[in-house]
Amino acid sequence: MIRTHNCGELSEIIVGNEVTLVGWVSRIRDLGGVLFIELRDMYGRVQLVVEPSRADVFKQAKEVSLYYVLKAKGIVRNRPENMINPELPTGKIEVEVRDFEVLNTTPPLPFLPEDDVKVQEDTRLSWRFLDLRRPRMQRNLVFRHELLQLVRNFLSSKGFIEIETPFLTKSTPEGARDFIVPSRNFPGKFYALPQSPQLYKQILISSGFDRYFQIVRCFRDEDLRQDRQPEFTQIDLEMSYPEIDDIFLLIEELFVNIFDKLFNKKLATPFQRISYHESLTKYGSDKPDLRIKEEIIDLAVIFSSTDNALLSKIIAEGGKILALRSEKVFSRKEIEDIRNKMIAEGAEGVLYFNAFGGEFSGQLGKYIPPYSCLDNGQYFVIAGPDDYKTYSLMGKLRNILFRPEDDDFKFLWVHDFPLFEWNEEEQRIDPCHHMFTQPREEDISILETNPLKVIGNQYDLVLNGVEIASGSIRNHNVNIQRKIMKLIGLDDDKIERDFGFLMKALEYGAPPHGGIALGFDRIVAMLLRLDSIRDCIAFPKTTSAQALFELAPNDVDPKQLKELHLKIEE
Repeated sequence: MIRTHNCGELSEIIVGNEVTLVGWVSRIRDLGGVLFIELRDMYGRVQLVVEPSRADVFKQAKEVSLYYVLKAKGIVRNRPENMINPELPTGKIEVEVRDFEVLNTTPPLPFLPEDDVKVQEDTRLSWRFLDLRRPRMQRNLVFRHELLQLVRNFLSSKGFIEIETPFLTKSTPEGARDFIVPSRNFPGKFYALPQSPQLYKQILISSGFDRYFQIVRCFRDEDLRQDRQPEFTQIDLEMSYPEIDDIFLLIEELFVNIFDKLFNKKLATPFQRISYHESLTKYGSDKPDLRIKEEIIDLAVIFSSTDNALLSKIIAEGGKILALRSEKVFSRKEIEDIRNKMIAEGAEGVLYFNAFGGEFSGQLGKYIPPYSCLDNGQYFVIAGPDDYKTYSLMGKLRNILFRPEDDDFKFLWVHDFPLFEWNEEEQRIDPCHHMFTQPREEDISILETNPLKVIGNQYDLVLNGVEIASGSIRNHNVNIQRKIMKLIGLDDDKIERDFGFLMKALEYGAPPHGGIALGFDRIVAMLLRLDSIRDCIAFPKTTSAQALFELAPNDVDPKQLKELHLKIEE
């Protein structure tokens, strides 16, 4: 190494020693003819002092600009008492420069790679190598590395074997859209990039590997949001012979280790557990933020004898009158904004009333019986059919009305999801999560006669309103797996063509198995309290799936297309 120390490790212990440092110039000051240069690397910052008495070095240093790359040799000395910088770990010392070399120069930068710089995200992504020099970005990626190593070591200690699965596989387009890769050697045929290692990990269990894990890249050609990327990383694991509690306890212990090792904080376990039905009817969401305390209230009894035509009609049809109570009283303008937001979410509108000291006012105030016992507050009401769609609208209203009451980490297991859901657009049933989930034992008898009532052995882990993991007990019985595939519209030919290799593995003595996949990027972002997962990924895509730094996707040479037997048509 051409350096003896990094910039962050110098201290009073080595005062008087000669050191050689390298790094970027992050600050230059000229005070009374003495040059002060702040040198920075990944590990910290240190102050260099260039005295005018060293004429050659001083002359050379005067030509230096911000973010030149320097090599400096000098003597560590104590700073004068009035120049100590308590905000820097190296703030008590400085380096008196004896020798000096510019290793590289730079033109003026589009922005300074400092944490407090104000710059648009597109500019940051276009100049990603500069953005990654910012201390905050480097801390994020160092944390990501530390978390990854902790997860790998933890799972290895629990007997899990890390096995890599293929990136070039076959397309089975039953979930999100696949990224497809043309084959040069097989004209007209394509590989697909895996959306997850789901099929391979089930086959590995069938192959006799009792516990598998992989920290794996996955690919989905789908519309993006703040917490999604076309390529992402997940912690994927599978076990033989588990019950659901085994997986819950394993993941809870993993997070206990994470908080202990990386935050020096004790995490309370077990995590709260609720069913999908309870989650929807209490919070209006299958991924509720438990930092918000307010729950959905059913006011059907209050309005049971109302003369409000709309509400009485909904009650007569077996519908619900659902409400959320706010201790804050919103202004008319704020209420109108809330109503407009909910209409944009698909609601027909939002009603409200106030209840204070046993008196009622607002839109619905006159329809409430005077003897009604309601806590003081402002109530927002949505009326509709007795189904999950009405509750889901309440969940959206809950997120509009309230903000988290604290900044803590609230984990929640949501379990007992429906195995299927109705696809209104296609007029058919779809898997609620994926087709490989095992039905509850007691529901297998109604699998073909009443599939929408079947509950699956499916579970999600939610953190502060964000789903960070999803898993299930799988179908190890090939006959049940085949029935489910047929229920969602696959015929025997398609089952054999797309999934024959999995069905064979299940048929030949696959053990009962189950697992979970954790969204690694989301977890890093949540633990670091980042607004976007792009801030914990080295080279992310934009929300339109573009790579602004390397300018991808891009055109390819016509010769490449010809080799792949492809032609682009307008």
